[in-house]
Amino acid sequence: MRQKIVAGNWKMNGQLQQVIQLSNELRELLNPIHNVQVIVMPPAIYIPQVRNVLAGCKIEIGAQNIYPKDFGAYTGEISAPMLKDYNCRYVLVGHSERRHCFHEDENFVAQKFHHVKEHDMIPVLCVGETLEERESGRTEQVIAKQILAVSENDKQCFRDCIVAYEPVWAIGTGKTALPEQAQEVHQFIRKLIAEINHSDAERLPLLYGGSVNENNAEALFAMPDVDGGLVGGASLNAKQFVEIVKCIN
Repeated sequence: MRQKIVAGNWKMNGQLQQVIQLSNELRELLNPIHNVQVIVMPPAIYIPQVRNVLAGCKIEIGAQNIYPKDFGAYTGEISAPMLKDYNCRYVLVGHSERRHCFHEDENFVAQKFHHVKEHDMIPVLCVGETLEERESGRTEQVIAKQILAVSENDKQCFRDCIVAYEPVWAIGTGKTALPEQAQEVHQFIRKLIAEINHSDAERLPLLYGGSVNENNAEALFAMPDVDGGLVGGASLNAKQFVEIVKCIN
């Protein structure tokens, strides 16, 4: 059975006291919830504080970004060994904001993806199409390109990883793909990966991201190929995030 996962991407939000308060609230509210892996991805500067608050509980910590080198003259960047010092197990790669705002191309995303795996961490590969790409009927073409870019040199690369489908047109806009639309794309992703490695496709958790909230999560998570969610803005409110997590059950 595929693992159920709900991850909260805090993006560039919060300051120290807010982050500590949010972490404490999540620790308390999520303690009785089982059968789902919860991950929080705070801004990198606050990872140590979040780790301290969440020590001993089942919530895992992830990072929003990484640079694909262990060390060196890369001003402002963060390495995998640095993240591992603070028990970060998951790393976002290929998020649309990195692709579009910071112009990260498929080759660079693939480098990050494999670098994370080389350090025994779990990459959360984000894929998705823009509104223009969807309206022109190129959703599958765009997502296939994003998926195949990371598998080009390693046909077993989808073992011990996560793929998150985030339609760019639904991120932070309040628009959400209909459950049937999400299922259609998730089914396409799983079928595509099965052509690369069937057993990995069967085990691969596929998350939906794109304005997930407590009102639409239950219907989204009920889809057979939707194994959870990558939550943005709603993850900054502990009670709202917990209600989303409850929908997975």
